[in-house]
Amino acid sequence: MCKKVVVILVSINLLLGLSACAELKHTGKEIGHTTKKVTTAIGHGTRDAVKAIGHETKEVINDIREDD
Repeated sequence: MCKKVVVILVSINLLLGLSACAELKHTGKEIGHTTKKVTTAIGHGTRDAVKAIGHETKEVINDIREDD
């Protein structure tokens, strides 16, 4: 009788443990994907800002050269 109870309890713990691992894996994937999306968005925003500043600076320099 005691062995049956132990086997049942171990089986239940194993099933719960496996489902917890799957949940942790899924959560980790979600965090990773979200981090990648945010980092990409920041990188693209920074790139676009630098390009815009570069273009504006080039226009100002060209205007200064034309005035001379």
